[in-house]
Amino acid sequence: MRLIVAVTGASGVHLGFKLVEKLPKSITPYLIVSEHTDIVVAHENGKIYDEEDISAPMASGSFPSDAMIVAPCSMNTLAKIACGIADNLVTRAAAVMIKEKRPLLLAPREMPFSAIAMENMLKLSRLGVIIAPPVMGYYSDHETVEEMENFVIGKWLDLLNIEHDLFKRWRIEEA
Repeated sequence: MRLIVAVTGASGVHLGFKLVEKLPKSITPYLIVSEHTDIVVAHENGKIYDEEDISAPMASGSFPSDAMIVAPCSMNTLAKIACGIADNLVTRAAAVMIKEKRPLLLAPREMPFSAIAMENMLKLSRLGVIIAPPVMGYYSDHETVEEMENFVIGKWLDLLNIEHDLFKRWRIEEA
């Protein structure tokens, strides 16, 4: 599976990089780092693209990607995607995912959400985009920040049908 992972300049950039680190070895990540992201970490099997590289493979619908996640997703990036503005590699790749009807997950990282941001999220959701802010689930008995982050990352992977064992599932032993 080829997974495009875009890390934008929202608070919580480490979650995007941690997501890449936690991916199963069967997933090939293609990492896009926005200009406002200070940390650049290469994953063992991944490829890193600058957001200004509009000629990168994922800028085209002919690139065979299986899914894309933007984590964290800044409000600026969210608004651009909602309005169809494809002025950098992150927003262009997201536009491609929408037009090709491929899974796109956005993890907006701001609180509280403004009415404008919520309207943009609703518009994108109606287009089939998965809106999944990093929200804690308290049933998985996490005790550390790392365990809480693993829960969030695991939920994102669930939404993209990527198998993992990052958190304790709700009452799974009863099933």
